[in-house]
Amino acid sequence: MDERVNVVLFEPEIPQNTGNIMRTCVAAGCALHIIGPTGFDMSSATFKRATTNHITWADYEYYSSFADFKDKTDGGEFFLMTRYGKKAPSDIDFAGIPSDKKIYLVFGKESTGIPGEILRANMDRCFRIPMTADCRCLNISNAAAIAIYEVMRQIGYPGLAACEVQKGEDFLEDNYSYDQTLRFKR
Repeated sequence: MDERVNVVLFEPEIPQNTGNIMRTCVAAGCALHIIGPTGFDMSSATFKRATTNHITWADYEYYSSFADFKDKTDGGEFFLMTRYGKKAPSDIDFAGIPSDKKIYLVFGKESTGIPGEILRANMDRCFRIPMTADCRCLNISNAAAIAIYEVMRQIGYPGLAACEVQKGEDFLEDNYSYDQTLRFKR
């Protein structure tokens, strides 16, 4: 894995969330690190379906524990998503991190998040997505997408297409028109 932006899932429990995050990682060109144990079988057809087959293109690695993950990763910059964080992702200067350093966005398990001892040891690296007091948290796959794309925005969307590539940049203009009733015609 040599991607600059890395997403880390600590003991994910719900295959659909992990699958959706995997799809977002493929779309954003991020590497995914999954720290076990997981609450599902990653080799099952159910999980593969949850990834909408993006597991085929995903750059991911599985670790048996947080210690295993720490032992196998380099000294990149770690940031931890938690409801107890005191700054928004937009408050972190991701663009100021040297381009040769990896950025790791760490997300906790759906039921309990990242363990308190890890958070307390890294309070200056904790962040949260601002929201109303009536909401405890967002779905983890939505939160991951927001954080991933904030990092990508700050570093200039490296390697990402700004226009449609698979069907062509002018596909809509070349293949569709609409009449006065605003009904699309082919």
